[in-house]
Amino acid sequence: IILYGLIVLSIIISEVFRDELFSKKEALELVEEQGIELIDDFQLINNESMSSIGDYYHTFTLQISASDKAKIIHTIKESDNFKTIDEPISNLYIDIEDRYNGTKRTQNYETKNSYIREYIESKEGYAPTYRRITIFKDENKLKFEDIDY
Repeated sequence: IILYGLIVLSIIISEVFRDELFSKKEALELVEEQGIELIDDFQLINNESMSSIGDYYHTFTLQISASDKAKIIHTIKESDNFKTIDEPISNLYIDIEDRYNGTKRTQNYETKNSYIREYIESKEGYAPTYRRITIFKDENKLKFEDIDY
């Protein structure tokens, strides 16, 4: 009974303090999954996550170096599907035809204030995972958003 109680207590504590326990290493892994490489040291400015039945939202912001920012912008702009401010972009979640059977799509584009890389992937039988990385033009910041619908 004590062992069971400790297991339940550790699960509860890890869920309650999930945002506080989030590490720079975890942030780096999530960013690298999108093909974005951070060479220099960075600071984790904030981290938030929310969940409800069937939905999950996780966002964090990193203070990055000017050098890493320039490399990331170059990576986004050199992508095959990069779109400039004047070109129309699609809503990946709405425009995906078969969102529950292994579809994977990305798009890279520029807005007035930022450069963005979006990614959506579905695995058979699971809700799609939608992720967006935003690099702000006027700040050395990277914002990561993970939304599971």
